[in-house]
This record gives sequence, C-alpha cells and structure tokens, in this order.
Amino acid sequence: MIIYQMLLRLWGEGKFSSVDKATFEYLRQLGVSHIWYTGIPRHASGKDFVKGTAGSPYAISDYYDVNPYMADNEDDRLNELKSLISRTHAEGFKFLMDFVPNHVAKDYDPQSIPIYDWCDYDWTDTRKINYEAPLTWEKMRDIVRFWATMGVDGFRCDMVEMVPPEFMKWLISEVRKEYPGICFIAEVYRKEDYRKYVCDVDFDYLYDKSGLYDILRNIVSANLSDSWIEPWQSTKNITWNWQSLGDIQSHMLNFLENHDEQRFPSAEFGRSIDNEFAPLAVSAMFNRAPFMIYFGQEIGVDASESDNGRTSIFDFAKVESLSHLYGFVHSSEVLTDKEKEFFSKFGDLTRLASSKLKSEGMVYDLCYCNEGRRGFDMDRYFTFLRHFDKKTKLFFCNFSSSPAEADIMIPEHAFRLFGMAQESCIDRFETVSAGAFDYTVIDI
Repeated sequence: MIIYQMLLRLWGEGKFSSVDKATFEYLRQLGVSHIWYTGIPRHASGKDFVKGTAGSPYAISDYYDVNPYMADNEDDRLNELKSLISRTHAEGFKFLMDFVPNHVAKDYDPQSIPIYDWCDYDWTDTRKINYEAPLTWEKMRDIVRFWATMGVDGFRCDMVEMVPPEFMKWLISEVRKEYPGICFIAEVYRKEDYRKYVCDVDFDYLYDKSGLYDILRNIVSANLSDSWIEPWQSTKNITWNWQSLGDIQSHMLNFLENHDEQRFPSAEFGRSIDNEFAPLAVSAMFNRAPFMIYFGQEIGVDASESDNGRTSIFDFAKVESLSHLYGFVHSSEVLTDKEKEFFSKFGDLTRLASSKLKSEGMVYDLCYCNEGRRGFDMDRYFTFLRHFDKKTKLFFCNFSSSPAEADIMIPEHAFRLFGMAQESCIDRFETVSAGAFDYTVIDI
C-alpha cells in the first residue's frame, strides 16, 4: 500500500481533469496503489475570514459539495468528480479523500450541522461541531455514506482525537455494514492512544507521526548539526518504536512529508535531498506499514516559495517546482540531472516498498547483534533484513554526515527464522558501506 497525497488545487491546472491518463501512468511507475485527493469537499473561499487567497481545505462550507474552482464546468462539478473517481478505479487505483469530523467553516449553517460558537487553537476560520446535540451523529454518518455511495474507497479522518472516540467507533461500524471494504485512516498524535484507535475504535491505519516520523526527524537534525547524540536522537529509537508498537505496527502509516509537515529538503528540516535516503529507506522499508508520498517529494520539491518550509494549503498559487513536475509527467519538461538521479533512486525504493517483500515478507532488526562490531555506530547507523520467498535483502542506513563502512553480522537465528536451508544456518558477515545520509541494499 503506497499512498500518494495530491493537493488537487496545485496539480496541473488544479482541475479534476488535470488528473489524466499520463498522471495515472506516472503514479503506477512509482508503485502507488492509493491516491489521496486532498481538498475536494467544498471549503470556505472568497470570504474575509479565510486563510490565504483560497482558504483552508479543512474549513468545510458544504459537506455534500465540491469546490467549484476544480471543475471545468462549475454547474457540472459533481459529475466531474464522479468521472475522476471512475477514472481512478479504471486505472487500478483506490480513491481516498478527507473526512473532517471536528470542525466546519466559520459561516457553516448551524441548522445543518450543530456547532459551537468557538474554534480550537488558532483555527479562526472554523467552528467546532457539537456532538452532544441531537442527530449530529446521524448527520455525520450520512455525509460519509454519501461519498461512499459515490465510490470513495477510504477516508483520511482529520483530527479524530478532538471528537468523541465513541462516535468514530460507531461511525466506522455503521458505514462498514454497507461498505465492508472501506478504509479509515486516522490523523492521531498521542502515541499513548494508538492502541485505542486501532483496537477499540477500529481504524485501519494511523499516522505514526509521534513515533517513527518524529524519531527520524530528531536523528536527522542531530546529525546535520554534528552535535553530541542525545539518547532521544539515537537510531536505537527506531528499534524501540517498532518494538513498542508490537502487533499494531502494521496499522501505522509511515511518511516523511505531508501537507502539515515541512518538506524534507527545506532549510527547516533536512536541508537537501542529498540527506533524505537513509530516513526514506527506514520509513519505506522497515516494518509492514504502508508508506505515503507527498506530491513533489519524489523530485525533491523544497517549498522554497514559502517562509516556513511547507507547500501552502491556503493559497491559489503556481508553485514552480510542482508545475515542473507536472510538465515532466506530461513529457513537456525534463528533470535536471540532480532531480533525475533522486527520482530514479526514490522510485527504486517505492517500487520495492510496494512489493511482496514489504507487504508479506519478514523483517529482522540486526542492530542488537552488531554492537561493538568494527565500524558500527549504534547511534548513527541502522541495519535490518527483509525476507520473502527465499530472497533476503540487507539494508544498511547511514544517518551520519560522513561516509560509513562497517562489518555486519547476520546471526544464525535470522536464517532459522526465515526457514532457510539448514546448511545456511551459520553466523554470516558482510562488509557494507554507504555515503552520508544514504543507504545500501545488498542481496544475501
């Protein structure tokens, strides 16, 4: 499961029709299986309270409508959306969209959805939904059913920790009575609540933002500054996070970028695409969790047009780097040599992450048995095995700002766990190397 998050407003001309056959073919080459079309439900725009020139996609003004500016013919916009859903399915992809259960636009009709006269945080363009009012639960359920009936395969549910978990559990159960295969992904940040949202509320997947994402970001930050590695900045935490999640690990959603987070190559995060591959290899290949790509990440879009490292979700904008990507997808522009090299290596990883090696294979963390081995730095390196169908690959990820070389021991236990031939069941050693912030993968 590889999700491609696309802020539709910034893809091509920002129209439903901009997602065409060339787009689908391009995403197929990246190994994508699900497309998360961000910003489809109609949001407040052109009002004095909206943020930016366009308004936030999460300030919903009509749950049953789509944004007119995304249609070639505004009066036919729902049919144009239906056409996009049909095209997505015909090309073999699943269609994901947002469900925003916590708040609506400031000017939303309170007769339609009961709301409070206040907002959370600094979301001044919104008002909070009242779940204690009669019929709120049923009204919100009917909204999700409306989109499911149209063919939507799954929902990325915004800020679910701010709505009653009892409601979300009931909603998911109700919708699955009619659509048993529908997928629900939760934006959740309190790691101590992960298990509740998987096991009790019954979400399919959760953002692992407070786990793997934050850990990888801390590791990258420490090594970019060449500072002393504090315990919370060590690669040991990758193992700790994996072990702590245990049987719910496969319900996580891994990522290095999304619309809320800073672009990796931005000055506020990883500074350069040259520093991305070690964290990318871990996020995409270590464990069975799905991986998410944020559009433009695959060529190193750095949000240089913004002042905070994020591609704005609030503006009508012509982002030059994203226009360049759209041109590349449609064979009207070429990548720079650096973009081409990054894109090729990025695609190698995502295609591997979409294979059975990731989805059905086994993983073996090698770090515990390599402490003290020649050249192996327990705080800056991370190494693991992936095995499927008699094929085993060793990944060595170097998070340091210097090239690395180390002797890696693969214990007999790993071969026995993988069910490999008896004669293979001896400790084995491999000398591996990787550039700064890079990774190496070799066949065993």
